[in-house]
Amino acid sequence: MPHTDFIIDELVALLEEGNAHASFEKAVKGLTIPFLSKVPDGSAYSIWQLIEHIRIAQWDILEFSKGPGHKSPEWPDGYWPKDPAPPNEHAVKKSVQQVMTDRNAFIRLLHQAGENIYKLFPYGDGQSLFREALVIADHTSYHTGEIILLRRIMGIWH
Repeated sequence: MPHTDFIIDELVALLEEGNAHASFEKAVKGLTIPFLSKVPDGSAYSIWQLIEHIRIAQWDILEFSKGPGHKSPEWPDGYWPKDPAPPNEHAVKKSVQQVMTDRNAFIRLLHQAGENIYKLFPYGDGQSLFREALVIADHTSYHTGEIILLRRIMGIWH
């Protein structure tokens, strides 16, 4: 197996499975609106806000990685929903599904790029597909950990 194929396989495992930590899918499984909407004492966000933030940030990275025409949301307001409660259960399902759909689209970019995952984008300020994969994995795992911590605080994590 060529070196880059190995690296891409490892990146895919990191993005999909979490490796050393729980996956995004496991962290959000079985949540209900009351728990999604609660902002426990000492927390800045609800689980819903964290899910949406993961979705928005990953979408932004995916679109940026596709080419120079993408305009990122304003920081920080464009990356965080203001309301701690989702509008409805459908919005939650849609957001979680979009995280997985966009992650799969990013993985397709990795496979399409092959050896070029290391090539710097001709736009931006030094990013490559490899770097963006690491950013998605790091960012998602950080906020997935926050989701799990909030679930523990609320007594709904095993």
